[in-house]
Order: sequence, then structure tokens, then C-alpha cells
Amino acid sequence: MPASTRTAAEAAAALDCEVGAIANSLVFMADGRPLLVMTSGGHRVHVGRLAERLGRDEIRRATPEEVRAATGQAIGGVAPIGHPAPVETVVDVALADHPTLWAAGGTPNTIFPLTYAELVRITGGAETAVD
Repeated sequence: MPASTRTAAEAAAALDCEVGAIANSLVFMADGRPLLVMTSGGHRVHVGRLAERLGRDEIRRATPEEVRAATGQAIGGVAPIGHPAPVETVVDVALADHPTLWAAGGTPNTIFPLTYAELVRITGGAETAVD
């Protein structure tokens, strides 16, 4: 993309689509291990409720260094796949409301389209509410 797609709002503006159709790749640390949360651009992740749903003691946002170590990519362009090693992933069920989703492709200016079913399949993610 010629413009930045680093945030859900920037990506939605560049694509002229609803912000909820942007599949944000957010990395958290869940009990000390990376957790990739693919969430709708219109949602905020409620870490307390997510920890309960996943049976975890603690979930916190990963630092930029932890994001790069887990995914090989920088914040603002983390793709749902293509990481150095598999990363446990959850997929926000709210993304199913959109026929076409847009996910980061590994850089702050790269995005690609896919369906909810494709996102779940390629990530092997657990479908759950994250808000």
C-alpha cells in the first residue's frame, strides 16, 4: 500500500472499509509464552476475560522485543503466519461478521485479503471472544 497500514484505522482508511474488517495481529505474553490474538480492528482485547476463557493466570501486552522474537516482525506489520516457530493463536469471533478481512503481511505497508474461515485455517487459531 502506498500509505501506512500500521493501525486498524489507517488500514481501513486506505482500503475504504469498516475498521472491524481489519484483522489486527496483537501479541501478548500468556503465562510467559507468546500468544497471537487476531482481533477485529473495532475491538479492544480484555485481557482479564481472555485469560479466564483460556485458563491462564496472566496475559499482558508483549514488548516490542518480545513481538519481534516471537514473530520475526515488528509491531504494526505482524502477519498471522510466517513466524520463526508456531505461535499459539486465538481468533476473535467478531471477525466472522465480515465477508472479507484484511490482515498485515509482515510490514507496516503490506496487507492481504482473506475470509474468516481462511484465517482460522491458516493460523490454527482457537475461535473465541476477546473483548
